[in-house]
Amino acid sequence: MSEYDGKQFVGIDLHRHRSVIVRQTAAGEHLATVRIANDPIALGLEIGKAGPQPEVVLEATYGWYWAADVLAEAGAHVHLAHPLGIKGFAYRRVKNDVRDAGDLADLLRMGRLPEAWIAPPATRELRELVRHRAKLVDLRSGLKAGVHAVLAKQGLHLGVTDLFGVRGRQLLAQAPLDRAYRARVNALCRLIESLDFEIALAAKLIATRLVGDPGYVAIQAIPGVGPTLAAIFVAEIGDVHRFVSARHLCSWAGLTPRHRESDTTVHRGPITKQGSTLLRWAAVEAAQKIPATAGWLVATRAGITARRGRNTATVAVARKLLTLVFYGLRDGHIRALSRGREDAA
Repeated sequence: MSEYDGKQFVGIDLHRHRSVIVRQTAAGEHLATVRIANDPIALGLEIGKAGPQPEVVLEATYGWYWAADVLAEAGAHVHLAHPLGIKGFAYRRVKNDVRDAGDLADLLRMGRLPEAWIAPPATRELRELVRHRAKLVDLRSGLKAGVHAVLAKQGLHLGVTDLFGVRGRQLLAQAPLDRAYRARVNALCRLIESLDFEIALAAKLIATRLVGDPGYVAIQAIPGVGPTLAAIFVAEIGDVHRFVSARHLCSWAGLTPRHRESDTTVHRGPITKQGSTLLRWAAVEAAQKIPATAGWLVATRAGITARRGRNTATVAVARKLLTLVFYGLRDGHIRALSRGREDAA
């Protein structure tokens, strides 16, 4: 138990190996400043000095998961500071770990803390699998690009649509490459095969976790959205009920225009591109994969393309698709699709 019996506010400047903890009273009186090595036991013992159910804030920085879980288990009310909302810390004349932790506690105490959502452990685990698979696919794409680069250096063009399909692999194995180039292509192909196995395994784990999820099933009815993109939407969005409306979700995903206003001057620019990069990519990817039978979505994309260009049209359709995703995750079905009310979307 702390020597101070009132409500305490705690700011934690979390780093990879060490952290600084600052404790304050509700009136802003400084109680203690402590540096600890990052260890669950040490953090738990230190937060125990803040009394019952303290208000604790840490920044959404490298490796914050373990700290948030330890604090919650210790009975603290955990808050996660959004990095974009506190980037002004970098412009102070004096910036150090103690000041950062103290300022976090001040913002929380005054009710001015820009907060990020703390995803529950199950959602974080699903995100880990989804992001792991996405990273593996990205690595595989780089390796495949390396094979194409080697063929270009040798002036070879193999007449096949999919160089890494069955027929493509046969032609690649028979390609007349010089010794060094052949060794590199063989190595790249072995790495690609290894990644193929890991990607398939990750996809299986993801599918197992999402079996019976009504939102996951519902959003696959959206044109352009298959199991892979649906898993990304479910994992990255998490609890969709934290968004008041579909517009809030689109804004959080960074798919809404930037808005700058001062007095009578208003500037609206390109999309903000804030929020989850993977979620934004999934929405744009789905917009590009819309089949010709999608009716109103195809007509919408064609109309905007004629007026504003292809890129603007793709982003606009991505917002519409994300709107459908919102209702699919919230309700477990999408009325605009199930009832054929295409104009309602």
